[in-house]
Amino acid sequence: MPAPTNSFKAALGARQQIGLWLALTSPDVAELCAGAGFDWVVIDGEHSAWDMPSILGQVRAVAAAGAGAHPIVRIPEARVWMVKQVLDIGVQTILVPMVESAEQARKMVRAMRYPPEGVRGVGATLARASGYGAAPDYVTTANAETCLIVQVESRAGVAALDEILGVEEVDAVFIGPADLAADMGYPGRYGVPEVQAVIEDCHARIAAAGKAAGVLTFDPEQGRRYLEAGVAFVGVGADAQLLATAARRLSAAMR
Repeated sequence: MPAPTNSFKAALGARQQIGLWLALTSPDVAELCAGAGFDWVVIDGEHSAWDMPSILGQVRAVAAAGAGAHPIVRIPEARVWMVKQVLDIGVQTILVPMVESAEQARKMVRAMRYPPEGVRGVGATLARASGYGAAPDYVTTANAETCLIVQVESRAGVAALDEILGVEEVDAVFIGPADLAADMGYPGRYGVPEVQAVIEDCHARIAAAGKAAGVLTFDPEQGRRYLEAGVAFVGVGADAQLLATAARRLSAAMR
């Protein structure tokens, strides 16, 4: 039995995919959102409470939704040990924040892969990823089904983008608008023309290199514009943002 097919990776280049960010660390919320019709969800370990039992609980909840939403985990930073642990709990797609060089990207590529292509530890019989040893062909097939998304979200990352795109095994590049805007001198204002021009240029460079581009926005109209521009995968909201907006709207309506 081989490693499961990575549905998100298989769809890159074939069709556009929309997704949702999960920051509340709740398996119940993860299950609810995964069943809402999104192609993918990002379980965010950078800006939420990070521990492996919490991540695993949410991964299981996304699977339990049974709606086909693909779980992506954003690790807190570009650390090899974090990649290894997330892969072993059965996650196939990892988003790495604040990548600013091709060297960083290559390091993450190696973390994602079993030897001889990489440095992932070969302990599959102990891991959920292989069904605790139930998939005997997992080790020989897993490399082809992992998906690495590197996040470019600073001026340094933008300057190194072409070199990062030259790392063949990087599957996709995600432009982080909030951090990029802050680094450009526009904190909290990623919608300004100056920032959007850089994002659009990055997306064009990513597409020209034959890679998939991704981005996040909380503005539905902006999300539609990204999709119309051909961006491969677009995050269109977050669990915390949706709940907060609805709660405040209801409170205001009742007063």
